[in-house]
Amino acid sequence: MATIETQHDVTGEVVPGVVVPTGRPRWRGLLHSRKLVTGLGIVGFFGLVAVVGPLLVGDPQLVSDDRLLGPSAAHLLGTTNTGQDVFRQLVVATRGSMVVGLVVGVLATVVSVLVGVVGGYAGGHTDEGLSLFSNVFLVLPGLPLVVLITDYVQTRGALAIALIVSITAWAGSARVLRAQTLSLRSRDYVDAARVSGEPGWRIITFEILPNLLPLIAAQFVFAVIGGILTEAALAFLGLGGAGSWGTMLYFAQNSQALSLGAWWWFVPPGLAIALVGAGLALINFSLDELINPRLRVARRDRRTGRAR
Repeated sequence: MATIETQHDVTGEVVPGVVVPTGRPRWRGLLHSRKLVTGLGIVGFFGLVAVVGPLLVGDPQLVSDDRLLGPSAAHLLGTTNTGQDVFRQLVVATRGSMVVGLVVGVLATVVSVLVGVVGGYAGGHTDEGLSLFSNVFLVLPGLPLVVLITDYVQTRGALAIALIVSITAWAGSARVLRAQTLSLRSRDYVDAARVSGEPGWRIITFEILPNLLPLIAAQFVFAVIGGILTEAALAFLGLGGAGSWGTMLYFAQNSQALSLGAWWWFVPPGLAIALVGAGLALINFSLDELINPRLRVARRDRRTGRAR
């Protein structure tokens, strides 16, 4: 639905003005979503551990004579083959993995919005050029390209890895946002804003982007998941930075923790990756229900069926 704001012309008479959309996304419905609450709880827990945990647990690289010990009161998640505490490593690695996922999510979302939304609204040669640019990155094999770049880069910090992963993480989102922008730019309220003389940047910022917020949020969550999983894959191959869940898996695999029966070394980081991925996926599912009216109808039908 949309409303038409009135304004006064040069003669002082009231005339129809800009059409303002009022069909805002149903954000309030998200507050009652169990999927969203569960997902936010899981991701919030790991976010809190990433911020506060490393300040409390001490040096994760400290070695001792307690080698390959199982979980105990002294070592909550056991020790490695060099006597390092697995719990300390897991807490510190949580910060590294979460930072990579967050940076990848922000960078990929910003680039996809710039390329997809600007191209979709501008049209013409600008749209064709940006579409060609995104299509090139879309057909490139993502993981092999990231492995190749990482192999040549000397710096292996978390931010460097996040920048490399972001190179191939934005193209798919840009295509989705461009398609939705092409639909929005022909709406009545956008045409009215254009006729009233509003500049393009203002129309994009105040007329188009607010209607794309649920979709942009879903693409951001998807990019965070991809960033964490890609970094874990790189680290497991020995190409990641220090202090991440993938790095823990890499050293556990190199030290033959599985054959030695040291399950406490590789299960915690693997479980952390699975839990964060599940939490972000639940958030994404909730946003999908907000974006897709068919999913909302299906959920309402299920509730009605149970009530009967």
